[in-house]
Amino acid sequence: MTVHSGERIAAFLFGFFAYCFFEIALRGYTHWTMGLLGGTALSVLSGISLLREPQTVKALLGALFVTSAEFTVGVFDNLIMGWQVWDYSDRPFNFLGQICPLFSGLWFLLCLIGLRVCRLMHRRYALSP
Repeated sequence: MTVHSGERIAAFLFGFFAYCFFEIALRGYTHWTMGLLGGTALSVLSGISLLREPQTVKALLGALFVTSAEFTVGVFDNLIMGWQVWDYSDRPFNFLGQICPLFSGLWFLLCLIGLRVCRLMHRRYALSP
């Protein structure tokens, strides 16, 4: 089973706007690169959701992807460009202030929700049983 291109676009747009809204609701602001990261994350999660694994395994894979992507974007945004989009330096066990276990756990929980969104999208595009 594959993800239809229209579904991939819908997942990207939903992830882009949902993450920006989520961040604005919690922090009061966002950055355009966070929208790109949110869109990319939900697009990847859409593919992960098709795996024949338990939801927790799929959410873990999603959280690992998001944490890796967050680190990559964080190095570029925060350390190279100096945009100071976020800083986890005050969080326990952070790595270069870009990722930390607390937010990886949050990504896991958000991936559980994202998997439900992907399931609805799969049904919309008639790809799921």
